Amino acid sequence: MKLHDLAPLPGSKTKKKRLGRGESSGLGKTSGRGHKGQKARSGGGVGPGFEGGQMPLQRRLPKRGFTNIFKKHYSLVNLSALDNFAENSVVDAEVLAATGLIRSASRPVKLLAKGELTKPLIVKVQAASQKALEKMTAAGGKVEILTL
Repeated sequence: MKLHDLAPLPGSKTKKKRLGRGESSGLGKTSGRGHKGQKARSGGGVGPGFEGGQMPLQRRLPKRGFTNIFKKHYSLVNLSALDNFAENSVVDAEVLAATGLIRSASRPVKLLAKGELTKPLIVKVQAASQKALEKMTAAGGKVEILTL
């Protein structure tokens, strides 16, 4: 196969419907919208969740609880994941994002105590669990808590 042999699949390239161009075009007069009614009007049609006048499911179901809009969402890192770093290296959000342990360095990071740490490290995070702090100091490392 060569570059000049390439062609789109049959039926994948179709011409745009030209509406309202005379009755003989087949799409004149009502332009394929039928006669009158809500769907024939400009901007007509029903919104998402509309059930023909029946009370929509979203409004029929009971509402419970509330969502705290001020909740802080942390990227979580376990101690076992930090064991791959070299001794006495500085680990912060940029380093964690570069190694793929967290998705983005823009979100605050929280250190959790799952797993064991065998080497001393200097970790700079926004939050850490009490148990994680204890395990870090036991391994000879240090945790610096940064402000949000």
